[in-house]
Amino acid sequence: MRCIVVDDEPLAREGMELLIKEASFLEHLGSFGSATAALDFITSNEVDLIFLDIEMPGMSGLDFIKTLNYQPFIILTTAYPQYALEAFELQVSDYLVKPIRSERFLKAVYRVKEINDLKFTSTYELEKIEDEHFFIRYERKFLKLFYKDILYINGLKDYVMIYTKHGKYITAMNLKTTLSQLPDSIFIRTSKSYAINMNMIKSVDIDFINLEDGSEIPLGNSYKEHFKKVVIEGRLVDRNK
Repeated sequence: MRCIVVDDEPLAREGMELLIKEASFLEHLGSFGSATAALDFITSNEVDLIFLDIEMPGMSGLDFIKTLNYQPFIILTTAYPQYALEAFELQVSDYLVKPIRSERFLKAVYRVKEINDLKFTSTYELEKIEDEHFFIRYERKFLKLFYKDILYINGLKDYVMIYTKHGKYITAMNLKTTLSQLPDSIFIRTSKSYAINMNMIKSVDIDFINLEDGSEIPLGNSYKEHFKKVVIEGRLVDRNK
């Protein structure tokens, strides 16, 4: 995967370049000290993955994302954890807080590689929807997925990744279309990029939802009120009846 580094700090760029060398599937095309310099580069070069700082002079990393006319994978690299929620609303792949540990870096890039590989080799299509399950079709096979086994769904622009207790499946549909075919009594959207199985919720804090498997899913500001009414007020009241 072809990648670039965008960070205004020279030492941070050097550190990221060293980490990139640990992943043999990454091809480092260049490093840039500003978002505008990176924009100039990607207008004439194909880039699959961007390691992007947030707070930079001139254009910030988040503003840089908003200017892109296509969606590469983006892993944010920052010293400021408070931007995490806004970042996930922009559909970034991961959010790494400096100083970045090697194992955390590798976890992020291998997840991106997995999604990228699945997108080109194992795309499923949603088929028949039933009361307790649905079928996804891949080539000549039909796979049954039970709602009770689904943890969450991650939107990837024109694809969604369905995470279950038993595996991951990518479908050639966007998140909005996928959710329109699934029961809203079970699934709820929590941000621009995520929807969860409400039965898998373990705990909820201000900005994130913790699921039974340990996953932490962002809760976007524009989705909080609806989530509160449906999950916190509605479902807890029903349980007490």
